[in-house]
Amino acid sequence: MDLVPALEEPLKKVLGPATAKVMAEHLGLHSVGDLLHHYPRRYEERGQLTHLADLPMDEHVTVVAQVADARLHTFASAKAPRGKGQRLEVTITDGSGRLQLVFFGNGVHKPHKELLPGTRALFAGKVSVFNRRLQLAHPAYELLRGEDVSETVDSWAGALIPIYPATAKLESWKIAKSIQTVLPSAGEALDPLPDALREGRSLVSLPEALLKIHRPHTKADIADARNRLKWDEAFVLQVALARRRHADAQLPAVARVPAPDGLLTAFDADLPFTLTDGQQKVSREIFDDLATEHPMHRLLQGEVGSGKTLVALRAMLAVVDAGGQAAMLAPTEVLAQQHHRSIVEMMGELAEGGMLGGSEQATKVVLLTGSMGAAARRQALLDLVTGEAGIVIGTHALIEDKVQFHDLGLVVVDEQHRFGVEQRDALRGKGKQPPHLLVMTATPIPRTVAMTVFGDLETSVLDQLPAGRSPIASHVVPSADKPHFLTRAWERVREEVGNGHQAYVVCPRIGDDEDESKKARKSPEDEAEKRPPLAVLDVAEQLAKGPLKGLRVEVLHGRMPPDDKDAVMRRFAAGGTDVLVATTVIEVGVNVPNSTAMVIMDADRFGVSQLHQLRGRVGRGSAPGLCLLVTDMPEASSARQRLNAVASTLDGFELSRIDLEQRREGDVLGQAQSGARSSLRVLAVIDDEEIIAEAREEAAAVVAADPELEHLPGLRTALDALLDEDREQYLDKG
Repeated sequence: MDLVPALEEPLKKVLGPATAKVMAEHLGLHSVGDLLHHYPRRYEERGQLTHLADLPMDEHVTVVAQVADARLHTFASAKAPRGKGQRLEVTITDGSGRLQLVFFGNGVHKPHKELLPGTRALFAGKVSVFNRRLQLAHPAYELLRGEDVSETVDSWAGALIPIYPATAKLESWKIAKSIQTVLPSAGEALDPLPDALREGRSLVSLPEALLKIHRPHTKADIADARNRLKWDEAFVLQVALARRRHADAQLPAVARVPAPDGLLTAFDADLPFTLTDGQQKVSREIFDDLATEHPMHRLLQGEVGSGKTLVALRAMLAVVDAGGQAAMLAPTEVLAQQHHRSIVEMMGELAEGGMLGGSEQATKVVLLTGSMGAAARRQALLDLVTGEAGIVIGTHALIEDKVQFHDLGLVVVDEQHRFGVEQRDALRGKGKQPPHLLVMTATPIPRTVAMTVFGDLETSVLDQLPAGRSPIASHVVPSADKPHFLTRAWERVREEVGNGHQAYVVCPRIGDDEDESKKARKSPEDEAEKRPPLAVLDVAEQLAKGPLKGLRVEVLHGRMPPDDKDAVMRRFAAGGTDVLVATTVIEVGVNVPNSTAMVIMDADRFGVSQLHQLRGRVGRGSAPGLCLLVTDMPEASSARQRLNAVASTLDGFELSRIDLEQRREGDVLGQAQSGARSSLRVLAVIDDEEIIAEAREEAAAVVAADPELEHLPGLRTALDALLDEDREQYLDKG
């Protein structure tokens, strides 16, 4: 019998079409192999109750608890005007805390009979808040009767109850039953780890690991299984990345060595300050890469304001010196225009190639965006194809077919995560040979994440801030608990403006679109915290008429015409506006040193790294910065803890760790952008640094010895499963 098909068997053949449909649509599980790799999130012990005290808000949870109290209330309502409406309130306890369950209408009869005080059960539902208390509305439940010999309890036999990542449509215990059905197939799983690696590290076989993770008898079983499965994930992923690096190392590229006494030398001589040690070190790494005959693939990461643009500009000048051209790809028009302005300013007469007064070493720096006028666009395209322009800065307009380069030598991508892989790939395809690639990000990435997410790129880190940067004080403003704090926040903004400074107010939504608010609006059963996110247009109007009356307030958002956006930014940069109410369009690259205050509305609706990025827009001059994080989430919520973490440190690397710990890693192969499942299920890139580093070494050795993996069929099968077509392309283009 062929070994592979047992795990490739579609779930609809094994479990029935209805269950298989829910698994495919809500959990991304299609085959027996997919289901076997859907591991428990955690385990409950029969004799031990879960901690109700720290349930996460807005998440589907499964808890084991005991009914403490059950009360049936009748009330009048629109549907039952004569007081025939029914509501069952059940309080459950686990020793650490209490949680209220609520059932309405026709749904009260069964639980009213079954959930009697003293009954123990598994409860699954979404945690919400009502009257400032946590509750589960209409939870699904499964009774745990120790003495019962029904099929249910048989499936829960054993000391440890696996709790699976579940959905509202499919509770954990139903997933557990499905897994019991397919578990016999685990014996046919091909092992991706080379024998020598597995034996050298005393790891259990893959079939044994699958058995132990789904049906453990002891905690040691779980530890054995997880350790083995972590190695699978780390190793298979690192092999994929090692093969990518191996293939890149075979590609040809033109070595770009700057001419002595050329553009770069002239630029350095004119700099009004000395480069930081970090900038010098990173520049040396980049110049060494540019001098080789294989394409550079380097990630330059640095804190907001660490001087990445200057380092990238020096790399671009080196390539122009060597006779090539450099292109910088920016995610938005606002940012492309800003980069163009600041680079032209930094270069001075060196950016005036071919113009009167331009230096003899000068080149031309052109801007190319989608909204340029036809004449300016024609001239820019001509300057690129003739080689007259050494440097071009643009948005994805650079990628269009009609854009041609004389000799593209370097591509710089700003804010990597804003670009689809296809876009970067299209630009790289415009060189006669593959150009060198420098990816810049201001989102600090812990070392292990860089080894996985950007495993095919070498990494340079700028962690020194240039002299003269000011500290930023950050505070959480709990607008629901303490409304007077919000009043004080607007007073602080007035004070900053009164001292000659400017401020940003950031909102999650624009507010000019009915669909937008409908999308944000939830069903009437949802609580008040589900109101639509605050919108730029509404907030700007309220501020201009209310707390900030008399100040010059303007708005900026992504749907404005490009010329209007640029005009607003120019006015703000020139000091013509006191307060800019904006969406996250200001998140990256916007540089107005006179802005000292930022108020972020609905701060809980932004990610940790995004808040850190936004905060980096203030404190860019000599005056200290202030960032106020406004939220109406309750103090006990995980959202508040996240905001407290942002307020407590300015260390971006520390915050990125917190962000990852809270979000998990998403899909390290970039699939997270399309909402697909993560390829990491047990490996945590923060905690498992040692395994990732060792797996990287092992993978490099395996690929060097056998690039096509001809002698490792199990590893090839695992790679094929990991690298479905989309992911394969992601790596090919990364």
